[in-house]
Amino acid sequence: MKKMAKLFVGAMILAAAVTACSYGGVAVTPSNKAIVMRNDGFLFGILRKAYVCDVSDAGLSNCQASAEKP
Repeated sequence: MKKMAKLFVGAMILAAAVTACSYGGVAVTPSNKAIVMRNDGFLFGILRKAYVCDVSDAGLSNCQASAEKP
């Protein structure tokens, strides 16, 4: 029973590590726009997206997903 529980927990940790996403690759344009890339490990990045956001003193706002896949 303990062996099965350890195997289950290990499988869940592995699945979370493989399918988790992270944000990185931020670029800022001179017109106060920021492009933020969302990366993932699921199926070699099939769920990758780029977001275009307005930059203000409070942070990023009005973020919209781009229509094209990066």
